[in-house]
Amino acid sequence: MSTERASTPGTTRSGPRTSSPQPTLADIRKWPATVSVPRAASAIGCSKSHLHERIKRGNSPVRTIPLGTRHVVITADLVRLLSGSPGAGSEDAQQAA
Repeated sequence: MSTERASTPGTTRSGPRTSSPQPTLADIRKWPATVSVPRAASAIGCSKSHLHERIKRGNSPVRTIPLGTRHVVITADLVRLLSGSPGAGSEDAQQAA
């Protein structure tokens, strides 16, 4: 008798899946004007800690707005980045200014 269990949809060997599928560009275009760093990170395909670190260092690929101790990501900039349009990201915006 085998002790190995078959996985059921929506679970992994370590338990239920907690991450949602990566959003499409069409999904992101429907988002509000600003979104949280974790939500933006899921769209970009990186971890929230990586995006937080890039924001902290000042080289984020998307523009953010500081709100006290947290930041929110500008959705329009996220759309520009993911669609490949020029001018996306804080470095490009700073060079254009």
